[in-house]
Amino acid sequence: MHWKKKLYNINKHIYYSLLISILLITSCKDIGRNQETSRVESLPYYNEASFTPNWLIPNTEDEKTFHIIPDFTLINQKGDTITQRTFANKIYIADFFFTSCPGICPKMTANMTMLQEEFINDSDILLLSHSVTPEYDSVPVLQKYAKAKGILEHKWHLVTGDRKQIYDLGRNYYFVEEDLGVEKDEDDFLHTENFVLIDNNKHIRGIYNGLNKASIAQLIIDVKALKSEL
Repeated sequence: MHWKKKLYNINKHIYYSLLISILLITSCKDIGRNQETSRVESLPYYNEASFTPNWLIPNTEDEKTFHIIPDFTLINQKGDTITQRTFANKIYIADFFFTSCPGICPKMTANMTMLQEEFINDSDILLLSHSVTPEYDSVPVLQKYAKAKGILEHKWHLVTGDRKQIYDLGRNYYFVEEDLGVEKDEDDFLHTENFVLIDNNKHIRGIYNGLNKASIAQLIIDVKALKSEL
């Protein structure tokens, strides 16, 4: 009988060990799943280059007086005038590039193309790419680039225009450069891999590394979260 009792205790120990292992594995999977899908109720708002989050309640006075992207007038690859009215009641993703860029821009454009495909049937989502060499990136150049990259003119605007305006927008309103505390003017070249998420009220709601696939995946999640606010 002693050996039977000993065998029973061994089997019981194995059973509970297996049960604990199964529970731990299941728990870890659930934690990982929650980390992938859980989101805050509302995305933060940003108003300066350090991108310190501000937690505002949508449609309040605080939100209405918060930093926004100002009005602008630029020209897209079709030769059409593009202003904030083009993006009225739209969510859009902005970046800064130039067509002759041999470095980061091709990968940025490829990732923007992924976003174009992701939201191709969603008229509430637009893309906006500003040329930082507008003196070279004329309408015909942008048009040729758009055709080569499969850019859809109704979904994704490549814009050129006044260099001072573009650089002012990039540095002082979109805050796309990361050189905090470094004074720059329009003679200093603007070059950044950042994508910026703008809501339907012209507020900045996120900044993302346009070269990083995980960051782009997070951007897609955040766009869908913003959609729930509309």
